[in-house]
Amino acid sequence: MQKTLRGKAVISGIGLHSGIETTLSFCPAPANTGIHLVRTDLEGCPSVPVHAKNVKATSLATSLGCDRFVVSTVEHCLSTLAAFRIDNVYLELKGSEIPIGDGSAKVFLDEIRKVGTIEQNEPRKYIYITKPIYCGTEEKHAYVVPYNGLRLSCTIDFPHRMIGQQFIDVDINEQSFAKELAPARTFGFLKDVEKMREMGLSMGGSLDNAIVLDDNKILNEGGLRFENEFVRHKALDALGDLVTLGRPLMGHVVLYKAGHDLLNQLVQKILASPDCHSELELAAGLPQLEEFEVPFSGRA
Repeated sequence: MQKTLRGKAVISGIGLHSGIETTLSFCPAPANTGIHLVRTDLEGCPSVPVHAKNVKATSLATSLGCDRFVVSTVEHCLSTLAAFRIDNVYLELKGSEIPIGDGSAKVFLDEIRKVGTIEQNEPRKYIYITKPIYCGTEEKHAYVVPYNGLRLSCTIDFPHRMIGQQFIDVDINEQSFAKELAPARTFGFLKDVEKMREMGLSMGGSLDNAIVLDDNKILNEGGLRFENEFVRHKALDALGDLVTLGRPLMGHVVLYKAGHDLLNQLVQKILASPDCHSELELAAGLPQLEEFEVPFSGRA
């Protein structure tokens, strides 16, 4: 069945890129509402559905909006909604960016757990992948194949001695998200910070809300939370970007060196490929999966 929150959850903090104080409220919504961003700090409280058609930018973070406003860095918040299987919620925001917290999804996880969720009297309607859908090249790609659940396999490869190639494979549910993905923080390189700030980005970034690396080492005093925290965060980001499908996904998503831009392309291609997916309600049972060919060889 569809889900919403039992009550209102409020999170305040600075935006990673704007550096400005902002407040986000998760508010319960009726069945079949979907997820909406609402700017309560603007006249008339304009809103926009969380959907791929409303994605405005995918550089460094995912931004959603309309002709009246844009909200950036939505992916950490949305990944938590996906993991908790929350279908209907108003995201009421005072500001132009979602609070960054400690750079992970932990602040959203903790607040949603405090208020809890409740089932509604309408079934969930999944986008159920029936045939493989591919984007990209062998060098950098994203694809989704049939799977009875939601699974993420993510590979990254950075030419830095503290990162290199990392891989994670996880079936997404509330428990796996809380343990494997939610605590993983965003990361960046010291050499890029000055350039980003000249562009008006990363104004709120610090060692308190991001992993920062110089040419040789991690600068954060406490080090990493996981040996492969970098790829875990990339998987967290991807889960949030998939929410822009507008409906929960059932499939196995495979990512190789894929960022927000390629995730957006995959979402757009899924929506444009009705012959490769169907609408599924779990009350009807799960179909028998057919065999299919994987397009690229290798770990990814």
